[in-house]
Amino acid sequence: MNLPPRFNVLGTGVSALSLDQARDLVLTARGQSKLGYVCCATAYNLNLARADSALRTAYHQSFLNTADGMPLVWLGRWHGHKEITRVYGPDLMLAVCDAGRATGLKHYFYGGANGVAEELRAKLTTRFPGLQVVGTFTPPFRRLDPTELMRLQADIAGCQPDIIWVGLSTPKQEKFMAEFAPALDAGLLIGVGAAFDFLSGRVPQAPRWMQRSGLEWFHRLCTEPGRLWKRYLVHNPMFVMRTLAQLTGLHKYPLDR
Repeated sequence: MNLPPRFNVLGTGVSALSLDQARDLVLTARGQSKLGYVCCATAYNLNLARADSALRTAYHQSFLNTADGMPLVWLGRWHGHKEITRVYGPDLMLAVCDAGRATGLKHYFYGGANGVAEELRAKLTTRFPGLQVVGTFTPPFRRLDPTELMRLQADIAGCQPDIIWVGLSTPKQEKFMAEFAPALDAGLLIGVGAAFDFLSGRVPQAPRWMQRSGLEWFHRLCTEPGRLWKRYLVHNPMFVMRTLAQLTGLHKYPLDR
């Protein structure tokens, strides 16, 4: 399979592709087993990866690292990848759910607070008639114990999903996928973070004009200031400074893959 090239952002390779290209690559998971996992990369995640070797390794070993945020899209275009667009987790999920109906793509929802995965299934199967959501699993807010992991493995083996959508916070979801993708009998795992809350209707999304202009962070900060202030007021400015240092040659971030 021909995967898109990656460009270097703080030592992590980000896949240079459009939403349509990402959707089509994900659709190839139909009937496949253990292709790996997809990370939806943001400025926050990549800055965090500089000090978190496990997260950095998860990105290096992924099937795709999509540009979930507009700063990464702008960097991709600066690197000469004119075709790159934002591959936002919720948009990717909707696009794949819609297009996958034609081939009988089977989906599994892993994550969210109690009841969220079931709410999401109800919303999406109503929105996309014929959508096959073959199972859901709401994990505890900690690492799975051996019994829980065995139950998850057995459930997935019985359901045989093509895609496992993972809705956990970052970096928890990226580390989960890197560790457990080889042990779960599915085509792809895709980490979409807050998409479970957004698409189930529990948390409001930013207006499209804010998403396109790179201002979604401001909407999310206003919506959840207590949880997100450090992400947007500490890590994102640090990402900007590190990226400028990389672009001007003041600092080198070797690309491991």
